Amino acid sequence: MNIPEWQTIPTLVLEQIFDFLDSRDRRAAANCCWAWRQPFFQRRYFRNFRFHIDVAQDDQLTFFHRSMANLAKELVIVFDFYNAFHIQKIRGLLYKAARCDNIRALRFQTHNVGSIAPGNAHSDQLVAIEQCFVEPLKMFLSRKNQACQILDLGAIEALTYYGYDLLKAMGKPQELLQLTLASIKYDPNHYPILELDTTLLQKCASLQVLSLDYDTLSDELLHTIQVLPLRKLLIVVHGLDRDEHAGVSDEAWANFSMHFTQIELVLTLVYAYEAVELLVNRIVGHHMPVTHIRMLFCEYLSHDAIDGLSTANSDTLRSIYYIDSGNNRGHNIRGQDAFVMLAWRCKQLEEIVVHGHPMDPHNLLGIARLRSRQLRRVEVSQINWPNGEPQYAFNDEMCKLLGQRWTLLKYDQLPAALDYGPVDYDERNEFVYELLRRDLQIR
Repeated sequence: MNIPEWQTIPTLVLEQIFDFLDSRDRRAAANCCWAWRQPFFQRRYFRNFRFHIDVAQDDQLTFFHRSMANLAKELVIVFDFYNAFHIQKIRGLLYKAARCDNIRALRFQTHNVGSIAPGNAHSDQLVAIEQCFVEPLKMFLSRKNQACQILDLGAIEALTYYGYDLLKAMGKPQELLQLTLASIKYDPNHYPILELDTTLLQKCASLQVLSLDYDTLSDELLHTIQVLPLRKLLIVVHGLDRDEHAGVSDEAWANFSMHFTQIELVLTLVYAYEAVELLVNRIVGHHMPVTHIRMLFCEYLSHDAIDGLSTANSDTLRSIYYIDSGNNRGHNIRGQDAFVMLAWRCKQLEEIVVHGHPMDPHNLLGIARLRSRQLRRVEVSQINWPNGEPQYAFNDEMCKLLGQRWTLLKYDQLPAALDYGPVDYDERNEFVYELLRRDLQIR
C-alpha cells in the first residue's frame, strides 16, 4: 500500500487549498509540517493581523523579523521601561517597523508607565529616549505610502511630551484614526504641561479616537477639534495648576456639546487628590458632556462632586467608577446618598463600580430598583450590613431586580491593585493603565 507523501504537494495546489479554509483551519494545516507552513505566510491571510510582541522573548523577536514583519498590520510592543536591554531592542524594532509599509498601527505597553520624573531626568536619559523612541517613531510616522492609522504611546509620560514632534512628523496626518497622548504621571502634583499646536490636530481629518491629559485642553483646542469626526474623547486629570493651566470655559464645552451630540467622553481622574474635590466647579461645569466618569485612587470621595456631576450630566452619564483604598477621606453621607441620586437622575446609567467605599445595602437596592435591568453591571466589594440583616435575601432581590446573577465581590476576587494591604504603586499603575486602554475601545 502506497502512503501519500503529503509534504510533496505543490505549493500552488496548497495555496488553492488554503484559500478554501477559514483562518482557524488554515493555521492548523500550517502546523502540520514545514512544507505546509511556508505558503501560510502571505498577506492575503493576514489582512487585519495584530502581532503582540514581548521584547523579553528573543524567539518572538526572531519570528517577527523573519516571518511577520511584512504581514502584521498592527504591532503591539510589550516591554519594561526600566530595562536598558529592552529599550535597545525596541530601537531596532521600531526602525524595522518604519521600513514595513504594511504596519499601520503601533501600540506600546509597559509595566512602568511613570518611571522617569521629567523635571529631574538626566540629560543622558532624555537622549536615550529620543534616540531609541522618538527618532525611529518620526521615521515610522513620516511614511507616505502606507501612513500610520493608530499611534498609542501607552500612557508613558516621557513619550507623551514629544506629542508635538510626533504630530509634526506625520507624512499623512489625514489618515490617522486614533491618537493617545494621555499619560500616567510620575508625580501627579508636579509635572510639565504639553502644549499642542491646534493646527496639527486639525490636519488629522479622519481622527475618531483621541486621548489627552486635561492640562493640554483649551478653548481653542476644543474649537479646533470640532472639524474632526471624533467618536470618543478620553480626558485624564492629574493635578490642577491655576498658574500653568487656565482650564476650559463652560461656553467652550457648551459649543462642543452642541457639535458632538453622540460622542463618548470618558473623564478619568488618576491620583487627582485636589481635582476630585473641585470636580464640578473647576472641570465639569454645566456643559461638559461626560458619558463615563472614572475616579481612581484619589483618596477622597466627594458626595457633592457626584451629586453635581449627576445634575450636570443627567442626560449623558452612562457609567461611573469609584475605585480607591479602604481608608479614603470621604465624608459621611448626609441626607440622600449621592449614588442613589445619580441613579435617579441619570436615565442612561448602565454601569456602577464602587471599591474602597462601603455601600449601604438599602441604598444599593434603591439603585437597582431605579434602573433595574438597564444596569448591565453593578460591582461593589464593601457593604455595611446592619445587625441581623439576612444577606441571602438581599442577594436574591438584587438578582431579581437586575435580571442577572449578582453577588458581592469578595476580597480574594479583587485585583492585586485593590488589595487592602501595603500599596504597590506599580500594580496600581498597571491597573489604571488597563482601564485607560479598555476605555479607548469604541463600544
